[in-house]
Amino acid sequence: MNSLVLTSLLPVILLICAGFVAARLGWVRETAVKDLSNLVFLLLTPALLFRTMSRVHLEQLDFKPVAAYFVAVGLLFGSTFLLQGFNRRTAVLALAATYSNTVMIGIALVSLVYGPAGLVTLLTLVAVHSLVLLTSATVMLELAVAREQLPGVAPRHALATVFNAFKNSIWHPLTMPLLAGLMFARIGWQLPQAIETPLELMAKAFSPVALLLVGITLAYTRVGVYWRPALVLAGVKNILHPLLVFALCFWMDVSGLPMAVMVAAAALPMGANVFLFSQRYSVAQELITASVAVSTAMSMLTLTLALMLVS
Repeated sequence: MNSLVLTSLLPVILLICAGFVAARLGWVRETAVKDLSNLVFLLLTPALLFRTMSRVHLEQLDFKPVAAYFVAVGLLFGSTFLLQGFNRRTAVLALAATYSNTVMIGIALVSLVYGPAGLVTLLTLVAVHSLVLLTSATVMLELAVAREQLPGVAPRHALATVFNAFKNSIWHPLTMPLLAGLMFARIGWQLPQAIETPLELMAKAFSPVALLLVGITLAYTRVGVYWRPALVLAGVKNILHPLLVFALCFWMDVSGLPMAVMVAAAALPMGANVFLFSQRYSVAQELITASVAVSTAMSMLTLTLALMLVS
């Protein structure tokens, strides 16, 4: 195995395993998972995103690799609807096949493997990742709800659906710090040391705490009878998605570090937002829960292979 890949991935795997063991030993109870998730998602993540992007100038960002990534996403998303039909379940499955855990695992992994330059490339994707995918999924789900005319759900005009989905994606714990950081850098302001220091400490705490939380969540996730369809869905996300991104990067003449980061991002496991969508729209909850667990466990192998492919 490539020594760089092994050296970079080993801390990630060990931190996830440490979280898993801590949960199994009862050191972290299942009732605390939601609170830990809120700590990472609402406090540590915004601190990291704002601090990183406040040092980046918009004109220096390269959106060509992001374009290659989203062409692959669009192909997978559209293919799922063609094969499964237009309904709520298909919309959730399409999101599961394309939505990567770019924050909790992705940022930590890319920081360790590719350093600050790779992190900027990833955060260029993160800046629009949730905006594009969550907005698309919300619009499709709302349209499917209106089509199915679920009891107790008031129909909503299509334009209102699009507007609300877009607004919610902008006013988001991930999107707002990114935009605020870019604006801060554009203006050229500098943070006072009294604010910069706690932001730096929270940003440094993000990666280990987020990876421990992944292991804790895996320990309390029950796969049950859904492991077979979960394995298929995880295979699409963890294997087909990065291969498609790799091919499109090659076709669009994206190479080097940008290509490596995009392929690694595609090889990441499913993000937790997929589970939240399945809960919100009451569809395929058990399958999605199992798929997130299988995808995360599988990613320890598929990420290794993806990093070796682009190394």
